[in-house]
Amino acid sequence: MTDFIKIASESELPARNEAKEFACEGKTLCVANVDGEFYAMDNECLHRGGPLGQGTIEDGKVVCPWHGWRWDPKTGLAEHSAAAKVAVRELRMESGDVMVKV
Repeated sequence: MTDFIKIASESELPARNEAKEFACEGKTLCVANVDGEFYAMDNECLHRGGPLGQGTIEDGKVVCPWHGWRWDPKTGLAEHSAAAKVAVRELRMESGDVMVKV
């Protein structure tokens, strides 16, 4: 059985239509707030390893700050290619804590 672990408090989540980085078991995740809905995905852009959590949200996509690759935080798919995908993680809120499935 896979467990959920705490990565943050709800008060630490990014503002509407912003992304932010959070540590999770030795790696970094990108949490994106897309129109008030939160999504967690791997933080590393597949192009050159750019930090997605330092990127922007445009038209519901996380945009890598290094070279502009755009990722769907719901599916992890790159906008330009169905073959490029980062892992997404199930995220939920519990008593003010942000929990991610590992």
